Amino acid sequence: MILGLIRNIGQASLYFMAAVGKISLFTFAAVRWSVAPPFYVRQLGRQILDIGFFSLPVVGLTTLFSGMVLALQSYTGFARFSAEDTVATVVVLSVTRELGPVLAGLMVAGRIGASMAAEIGTMRVTDQIDALDTLSTRPMQYLVAPRLIAGTLCLPLLVLIGDIIGVLGGYLVGVYQLNFNPSLYLSRTLQYLEFSDVTLGLVKAAVFGFLIALMGCYHGYHSGRGAEGVGVATTNAVVSSSILILIANYLVTALFFG
Repeated sequence: MILGLIRNIGQASLYFMAAVGKISLFTFAAVRWSVAPPFYVRQLGRQILDIGFFSLPVVGLTTLFSGMVLALQSYTGFARFSAEDTVATVVVLSVTRELGPVLAGLMVAGRIGASMAAEIGTMRVTDQIDALDTLSTRPMQYLVAPRLIAGTLCLPLLVLIGDIIGVLGGYLVGVYQLNFNPSLYLSRTLQYLEFSDVTLGLVKAAVFGFLIALMGCYHGYHSGRGAEGVGVATTNAVVSSSILILIANYLVTALFFG
C-alpha cells in the first residue's frame, strides 16, 4: 500500500512537471511568433472584435450589478460603525483594484477561452492545422499569435469600461436607494482614488487576457481526437485559465503592494 501511494505521487509529480514543460515551450513559441513577421492583421482584427466588442455586454452587466451589490453590502456593514460616508471610497477602490479585473477575467475566460479551445480543437480534429503546415503557413503564427495579442490588448479596455460601469452602479444605488447627496458621493469617489489603483487593475487585466488566450489556444492545439477530446479541451481551458487568473491576481497584487 505504501509503495502504491509513493508510485501514485511520483506519477502525478511527473505528469505535472511534463505539463508545465509543455506549457512553457508552447508559451515561448507563441510569444516568439507574436512579434515576428508576417502579421495577420485580418485575423487580429477578427479576434479583437470577438474578444473586445462582443464581450462588452457580459462584462458591463457583471460589473454593474457587482458595484450595486457592493454599495448595498458596504452600507449595511459600515452603518454599524457610523461610517456610511466611506461607502463611495470602498466601492471605487474595490471595483478598480479587484472586482473589475477579476470578474471581467473570469467572464471572458468562460466565453472566449472556451470558444478558442473549441475552435482550434475542431481544427486539430479535422486536420485543418496539418493543412496549414502543408500550405507553408505556421499554425502558431496564424492561429495562436493573433489571439494572444488581442487578448492582451482587449481585456484592459474591457476592464476600464467595466470599472466605469461598476462605479456607476454604486452611484445609482448610493444616490437613489441609500439617499446619498450626489455631489458628496462623487467627491468621496474621487477623493482617495489614485492613478496607481487604476493602473493596478489594468496591469492585472493585461496578464489575465494573456493567460486566457494562452490556455484556450494551448488546450485546443493539443486537443484529443473526436468530439470528446474537443469537449475535454474546452473544459480544461476554462478551468485552467480561471485558476491561473486567481493565482496571478495574488502575485500581481503582492508585486505592487508586497
